[in-house]
Parts: sequence; structure tokens; C-alpha cells
Amino acid sequence: MSENRTLNELLEDYAVYLRENEKSRLTIEKYVHELTCFLQFLDGKRITKAVVLDYREFLQSQNQARTVNAKLSAIHSYLEYAGLPWCKVRFLKIQRRAFLEDDRELGEAEYHRLLEAAQKHKNSRLYHVLLAIGGTGIRVSELRFMTIEAVRTGKAEICMKGKTRMVLLPRALSKKLKNYAKACGIRSGIIFRTRNGRPLDRSNICHDMKKLCKEAVVNPRKVFPHNLRHLFAKTYYAIEKNLAHLADILGHSSIETTRIYVAAGVREYERTIEKMKLIK
Repeated sequence: MSENRTLNELLEDYAVYLRENEKSRLTIEKYVHELTCFLQFLDGKRITKAVVLDYREFLQSQNQARTVNAKLSAIHSYLEYAGLPWCKVRFLKIQRRAFLEDDRELGEAEYHRLLEAAQKHKNSRLYHVLLAIGGTGIRVSELRFMTIEAVRTGKAEICMKGKTRMVLLPRALSKKLKNYAKACGIRSGIIFRTRNGRPLDRSNICHDMKKLCKEAVVNPRKVFPHNLRHLFAKTYYAIEKNLAHLADILGHSSIETTRIYVAAGVREYERTIEKMKLIK
């Protein structure tokens, strides 16, 4: 970094670069944060591959492998921007997990208890948000594409990260969303919005979901929007065992990502092992 260039100027220029490359707001915030941490680690030293290797080792001592790789992705982006692609390092190799931990996996019965709790608390907006994500598998950031116009046609066109896909809305879901919008006086545009008319964000939804845990008797570790997406994927795959089609529905570029979504839980894995009767 040039002596005449402040840290804030560097970060602002990098943020502009990310915006010009059509990165989302959340990605920009994350990458700028990771760059700040990297520059603090550098402490004024020149960027070399050896230094980046040292940083990878430092990250390993503080984080799990998947987190390390996510942080390295951000650093690699900056190295491309700075004209230093030769300083990139290899990602950590991670073997695909054969099963998920049960204390992190949301079950169908737990999902329904959350819906019941939302109704009991008369939180109609949250109830319909849970239905929308659980019934379609969309990302929480894609809720803004759930509009009155989409509900009328039964199709939501999702445009994210330079990609567009069509998500079909089940008739039962469309009917419920129409009734909800009518009750809220929403005649056009985004259905899930704040009192100021802005799209709901992740923090609004997560906070409200956590409030349901005690009433629904569900471990709070399982209750976050992305787990609804996982539940949709597992439920869909259990009926229609087509991984490629599911990847298209979820908007995944790689089927390997989809595999993670449909991995079996520990108890399911144990039951399968017991059925094999290989241990006498």
C-alpha cells in the first residue's frame, strides 16, 4: 500500500471494484472486512506469496477449514484486483461429509411446530415468510422477488449474482400469500416488507425466528432461515431423487453443493449401519 494512500481510500476503491463486478452488498461487506483483517495481519509488510501462506496458517489456527477457505476467497479477490494473482495460495482440501450433525438439522415436525408458534404469537408476517422459504427453497435474500405479480402468475423470477432462474410457487402457497397481502393492504411489489416499505433483511427474520424456539420446543441452533432451505432440499430429494434437477431449483452452480444439502443426519446414518448387521 502506498504511503500516500490511506487504508480507507484503499478499501473504498476495492469496494467500487467489487460493485463494478456486480457483487452483492453482503459479499462486498464481507470481502472488505476480510481485506481489513488481512491488512492488519500484514502490519505494513509487502504482500508476497510467503506472507499469504503465513496468513493461511494463521487462519487455520483460529478457524475451521471451510471458514478458512471462505476467507481466502475474499483475499484472492483482492489479489486479482491488486494485480498480484501469483500470490494466491491453495484452498484447504475438505472431504465431503457423509452425514450432518442432528443438533443442526431442522426436521419436518420441528418446522411445523415453528409455524404453529408463529400463528399462536399472531406473527402473520413471519408465518408466511417461513412458508415461502420452506415451500420453495429460496434463499432469504431472494424473498424480495416474492411479489404480488409473482404470486398472481405462480412464478417468481429470481435474479441474483448475474444468474436468473424461475421458481414455481405451489398453489396452496400462492393462495396464502394472496390472502396475507390483501389483509396487509399490499396491492403491488414486494410482499415481505418492513413498516417503512423496505424489503425484510436477514437480521429481521432471524431475530423473529429465535423468539419461536421456546414455544415450538426447538433447539435454537437449528432455527435460522437457511435451514428452511435445507429442509426443502431434503424433503424434495426424498420424493424426487434427482440431484441435478434439485440443483437447478435451488440455483446451485455445482451439484456438489446440493449434495451437502441432502446429506443424511447422524441418527439416519446409524439406523442404516444397524440394518446392515455386519457387527455381531
